[in-house]
Amino acid sequence: MKEQMAHLVQHEWLVDSDDHKKEVAGFSTDAKAQIREQGSNDYFLESANKVHFFAEMQCKTLDGTALLPEFLVGDNKMNALNKVGHGLHLIHGPFREYTTSNKLKRLVTECLGWEHPVVPQSMYIFKQAKVGSEVTSHQDSTFLFTEPRQTCLGLWLALDDATIENGCMWVRPGSHREAVRRAFVRNPLYFEEGDMTQPHMLFESVHDNDDDGDRDMKQNSSFISWEGKLPLNSWPPPCCGLFEAGFVPVECKAGDLLAFPGRLDHLSLANYSSSPRHTFQLHLIEGEQSGVRWSKRNWLQYPNGEYFMHL
Repeated sequence: MKEQMAHLVQHEWLVDSDDHKKEVAGFSTDAKAQIREQGSNDYFLESANKVHFFAEMQCKTLDGTALLPEFLVGDNKMNALNKVGHGLHLIHGPFREYTTSNKLKRLVTECLGWEHPVVPQSMYIFKQAKVGSEVTSHQDSTFLFTEPRQTCLGLWLALDDATIENGCMWVRPGSHREAVRRAFVRNPLYFEEGDMTQPHMLFESVHDNDDDGDRDMKQNSSFISWEGKLPLNSWPPPCCGLFEAGFVPVECKAGDLLAFPGRLDHLSLANYSSSPRHTFQLHLIEGEQSGVRWSKRNWLQYPNGEYFMHL
């Protein structure tokens, strides 16, 4: 996977070519920057079934149009990347082979109980040494909302050892029984009324009517103060604020796979170490045969009525 990604970056992310210079897309989970970078960007929306590249914000020039010069020397441009997505599972090579493997299908269907799983998206996350940014607290179902019940499943494959120092995942045990608090939705003012001054996407509070889970925990989830942020005093170690908020670190070895439902509250801290923390991530949902609908308001929509890959 690392070899294929290096090839893709070298030959398809042409930010260092005079013939292909264009604004460099960034990626951020900061609330305001998220609307600016992902929520008002055609390049992001058009990445649903393609391979698009998104840089770390701190690796871009102040005007946001280019990479800093040090990342345009030699092979350094890969070190500026935050993520690549969201159709890696659709191209030939190890990403697709892994996604369509019998071993993965057996895990999802026989072990985890998904009946008719389909794959809306895939991502390669770099969490680069020194510059890899934090991922704020969130639930994946915010971005992969299904109706009438939430069916998102995250599969997080570690390609490097993940530690507290290089930005391993932190999860809040029990939060998978809470309601989904927000949805990242297409803005009707932009898409339906044609107001081009409006952002493409918005965060909207939602009332999760899904019958699964614990009713009391769902009610209590509305008091989460760190949604889209990090709990206070999350860094530096010993990360007291995270432990006080109920989070625990999930350190793992390269080759380990983390599987978790879309309601789980999780985050990762910035990478301040000299070691990268690459991961390949799949998100699955139940397909239409299970009576589940992909929300038409989700940011990710395949063009021309195409449907997601069946596992």
